Amino acid sequence: MDISQKKRGDIVILVIVGEIDLYNAPEIKDIIHKLIEERNYNVIIDLEKVSYIDSSGIGALISSLSNLKKYQGGLKIINVYASVKKVFELTKLTSFFEIYDTEDAAIASFNR
Repeated sequence: MDISQKKRGDIVILVIVGEIDLYNAPEIKDIIHKLIEERNYNVIIDLEKVSYIDSSGIGALISSLSNLKKYQGGLKIINVYASVKKVFELTKLTSFFEIYDTEDAAIASFNR
């Protein structure tokens, strides 16, 4: 798994490439923790290039969302496709997370 960051205004976008599993899911929580320490509370996670996610990855996303909410922040997810989308649907997380098709739509949702 590889994670790169970019910023648009006060929103940090994390682009994840590869698989999110037991071995690397903690890295997501670590990055979110670091962003919170830097007072970045609005995060978008781009899953376009993620081919697989397991329960550890889902747990890391849930934990990250709840930590950001403590600071009135938020976590939006974009570009969820194929097998990863199926995991979100089967676990009913499509209603827990705000999921958008585009980066612009997710950014606009922060400004509502």
